[in-house]
Amino acid sequence: MPRGNKSKSRVRQKQQQTREEAESRRIFEEAATVVEKHLLSLSFAVEDDLQSSSATESASTSQASREAAATIFTYSGGFHTTAESKKDEEQPCTSEFLSPDHSGSDDLLAAQVSVLEQFLLYKYEVKQPILEEDMLKIVSRKYHGVFSGILKKACDHIEVLFAVDLMEVDSISHTYDLVSKLKLPNNGRMRADTGLPKTGLLMTILGMIFLNGNCATEQEVWEFLNVMKVYAGKKHFVFGEPRKLITKDFVRLKYLEYRQIPDSDPPCFEFLWGPKAYAETSKMKVLEYMAKINKKSPSSFLPHYEEALRDEEERAQARGASRAGTSTIGRKDPSDKSTSISTPSDD
Repeated sequence: MPRGNKSKSRVRQKQQQTREEAESRRIFEEAATVVEKHLLSLSFAVEDDLQSSSATESASTSQASREAAATIFTYSGGFHTTAESKKDEEQPCTSEFLSPDHSGSDDLLAAQVSVLEQFLLYKYEVKQPILEEDMLKIVSRKYHGVFSGILKKACDHIEVLFAVDLMEVDSISHTYDLVSKLKLPNNGRMRADTGLPKTGLLMTILGMIFLNGNCATEQEVWEFLNVMKVYAGKKHFVFGEPRKLITKDFVRLKYLEYRQIPDSDPPCFEFLWGPKAYAETSKMKVLEYMAKINKKSPSSFLPHYEEALRDEEERAQARGASRAGTSTIGRKDPSDKSTSISTPSDD
């Protein structure tokens, strides 16, 4: 190739790389903003739990808040339901889940979603089974017709924040549990006795690393987390002290690799996926998680989607080769004419 064409090709490649890097940064910054919004909403809910149970209610209190007051959740004191004298008199809601365009009902539905979300997290935190009948009890009777939609929204919020899925563990009693997407100790908790799952933070970091070219400097990771209002050295109400969690706990559990960048002076560090991350998830699953946060299709994240597809194909080929190798173990080669030695039977 002539020297001029080579130079133009390098320029085009550099421009393409710059565009891809800018797009990746935009994607994970948008994701961080969405997560931060949900965390802020959850922190307000926790702070307002005791206040919402107060007998005094200002004249400016919204109708949605009054609806939500029917079911009061308190992290420190557990969950309890207050009686609504007019509940049984309310007309059932339509079975079609109302869209945000229904401005008159949007706040009321959001309140029901928030209450159910908090209830699910409470059950997770105290390690109690989640029964469908209990979920129906805390959702206003008026909204039983759209319960499935309310539950889906609550689960979507929890999945974005904590990377856990609501799964049915007993179809007879309709019992559910929140199950971590990764096999972190204690189903996503870092301590056996209490706490909310840390899987969401780990999944977002894995996603950020993948979108950043499968490697991210420590500075880039903290810039990303700062958008989520997660700061090194500052205790977070969900994640605790994040620096220890990320650079010590996740590294010790082999979900992240934390290493010094060669020849960096002063020393700088970078993060990569650890072996447990490669074993328990995949680029496609992480991309699907990031896409869900951004409310987009994974295929819209080119070229990362193409890389994730190649990774899926390589994994499938590796599994096929492993199965083929296992099936030949102990199988006698037809060309082997040797006589096997048999032990005499005991007559």
